Amino acid sequence: MADKSLIGHKLGAKSIEIEKGRLRFFAKAIGETDPIYTDEAAAKAAGHKSLPVAPTFLKCLESELRDLSASLQMLNFDLARILHAEQSFAYHKMAYAGDTLTFDGEIADVYEKKGGALQFVVFNYRVTNQDGEHIADVRASLVQR
Repeated sequence: MADKSLIGHKLGAKSIEIEKGRLRFFAKAIGETDPIYTDEAAAKAAGHKSLPVAPTFLKCLESELRDLSASLQMLNFDLARILHAEQSFAYHKMAYAGDTLTFDGEIADVYEKKGGALQFVVFNYRVTNQDGEHIADVRASLVQR
């Protein structure tokens, strides 16, 4: 069981540059048909500076930047018993291909349900771009049964 004393634990800031190819691949993988997500000319014609980041792509980046093994060890969670429980996004500004996004995270909550049969850990991330502009807040939860 993850210890409630972990609430407020800082996960550190990690950065990643957004590549056009990854955005195009993600758009195709999720079945996005709006050309602004795959065609830079269409994106610019729609008023964007480059390919925009699709709304749920930030979850991919958050997962990629997190060291899952270290997180599971810190939480005392077993990989065979966890699931991604929930995610939510609050957007403040658009992000685009070519931007470098920084995810600064912390553990926001640790709680149980069903008399301890389900153990949850909630992570919050503040996402900023290379100019320090607030892009989004990402909230993600893991559950261990």
